[in-house]
Amino acid sequence: MKIALMMENSQAGKNAMVANELNTVAGVLGHDVFNVGMTDENDHHLTYIHLGIMASILLNSKAVDFVVTGCGTGQGALMSSNLHPGVVCGYCLEPSDAFLFNQINNGNAIALAFAKGFGWAGELNVRYIFEKAFTGARGEGYPIERAEPQQKNASILNDVKSAVAKDVIASLKAIDQELVKTAVGSKQFQACFFEHCQDNDMADYVRSLIA
Repeated sequence: MKIALMMENSQAGKNAMVANELNTVAGVLGHDVFNVGMTDENDHHLTYIHLGIMASILLNSKAVDFVVTGCGTGQGALMSSNLHPGVVCGYCLEPSDAFLFNQINNGNAIALAFAKGFGWAGELNVRYIFEKAFTGARGEGYPIERAEPQQKNASILNDVKSAVAKDVIASLKAIDQELVKTAVGSKQFQACFFEHCQDNDMADYVRSLIA
């Protein structure tokens, strides 16, 4: 699995710690991690709005399989991500949230709170969230006797989102192009995207923004 970590300006100072915890968990499981957001407070400036755009481009182009995002409360990153077609983002404050999202909703992104409630041993909570998010089979249901309706409802929700959302590139073109240009402007994002993108139209669109 290819996992993108993206963090915005208010919590960029914690990126090294979060990236280390994610790599510690993902590396053992054989996953690849791409740190595509802000790596410190002086990096390419991003807000949680940009994170949603980045998640949409990376997931819909199949450049990555999963996104780990967040902000101070996690709420902004959650809402920004779920605005976009093809992004199903869950809210994780503790490991059980990640486990239940994994089993019941089987989405492709999680949003964490990197400031609210992030006290002593916060890095341990992050690590355990990642363990529950990426360990074991997904979408098996919980409790297991509820698996069938949960799987059915998750599929219906995806169908509803596909029906009401615009085509991915059309939706990106409908918003302020300066927002999108900033979202794709960092070297670390471009390296991940262009190396792994599986959608030629999306690649052409991104190239047109950074030309």
